[in-house]
Amino acid sequence: MTALDQPSPWWTPSRYADRRPFLRARTAITQALRAWFEEQGFAEVETAILQISPGNETHLHAPRTELRQADGTAAPRYLRTSPEFACKKLLAAGEPRIYEFARVFRDRERGDLHLPEFTMLEWYRANAGYDAIMADTIVVIAHAAQATGIGRFSFRGKIADPFAEPELLTVAAGFERFAGIDLLATISGGEGNREALASAARERVRIADDDTWSDIFSKVLVEHVEPNLGQGRLTVLFEYPSPEAALARTKAGEPLVAERFEVYACGVELANGFGELTDATEQRHRFTAAMDEKARRYGERYPLDDDFLAAVGQMPEASGVALGFDRLVMLASGAPRIDQVVWTPPAGEP
Repeated sequence: MTALDQPSPWWTPSRYADRRPFLRARTAITQALRAWFEEQGFAEVETAILQISPGNETHLHAPRTELRQADGTAAPRYLRTSPEFACKKLLAAGEPRIYEFARVFRDRERGDLHLPEFTMLEWYRANAGYDAIMADTIVVIAHAAQATGIGRFSFRGKIADPFAEPELLTVAAGFERFAGIDLLATISGGEGNREALASAARERVRIADDDTWSDIFSKVLVEHVEPNLGQGRLTVLFEYPSPEAALARTKAGEPLVAERFEVYACGVELANGFGELTDATEQRHRFTAAMDEKARRYGERYPLDDDFLAAVGQMPEASGVALGFDRLVMLASGAPRIDQVVWTPPAGEP
C-alpha cells in the first residue's frame, strides 16, 4: 500500500463528519441514563483505573505498568478490566446504590465489537436481589433507545425491539433448545464433568484434547446459543451453571446454577450481571483456580487483591451488572461498528 492509498486521519473533518451523528447519539444516551440513575437514587462514582489486580478471570488480559515510589522502588500496577473491585469496596464502605461510566482496558481484543480501551457502565444495589438488577438493565437499554428515537436495534441482519417484553431463558434451556445438550447433567458437586460434556457436545463443536469443561461450554455457547439470542426482542440468559459463576453466588437450593445473567440484543452480548458472592473464602478459591488456569494457558497470572477479598467478606448482600456502553450506543445509534461511537479511536489506528 502506498502513501496515497492510506486513509486520511480520523480527525480529518470529512471523515469525522461521518461519525459525528453517532457521537451526538452517545451524548444523548449518556445524559438520559445519568438522569435515570439520579431519579433512582444512585450516586455516580469515579474509581481508580490503576489497580493491584486488574481482575482474576482466566481469559481476560490487562496492560501492565509500573509506578515509582518516592524512594525509587517500582510498584507494579495494572489497568483495570472492570471497576468491579473498587465498586464493591464502596459497597462495603456503606454506599447503597452506585454507578460508574468506567474506562476499562483489555489486551488481545480488537474487532467490530471489541476495543482495547472502552467504557463499561456498571451499577450496584445493596440489599437487592439480582432480579432487581435484571429489571434495571432492561430499563436502561430502553432508555438508550428512547434517547435516540430508534425504533429497533439492527446488527448484521438481526433485529430486536428494545421496548418489547424480553425473553427469559435459562442457560440450561438454551443449551437444550439450540444444541440438544442436557448441560446440568454434566455438573456434579459444583464442578463440570469434562468427559460428560465432551461426549454430549462432540457432534456440535470441535473439541481439542486439552479443552476443559469450561472451554467446551464456551464453544457451544458462542457457536450455537448466542447467535439465536436477542432476535426480535431482548433475551435475558440467566442461571449460569455453577462452574461459570465467576463472582456470583450459587442460587439458594439449586447448587448446579449461579445467580448470573447476561442480556443480548441481535446476538450481541450487552450486559453481564451477578447476585454478588459475599463469601471471601469461596471467592479466593475461585480466583486462585482461575489464575492457575491462566498460568497453564498463557504463562502469566495476576495477583489477588487481598483488600478486595477482605471487602467481599464485609459487603452487604448486593447485586450488580456491567454493561458494554459502547455496544449499547452502537445499537441505539444504528452505527455498524463499535469504533464509530467513540470520540477517539484506539491510539495508532488511522
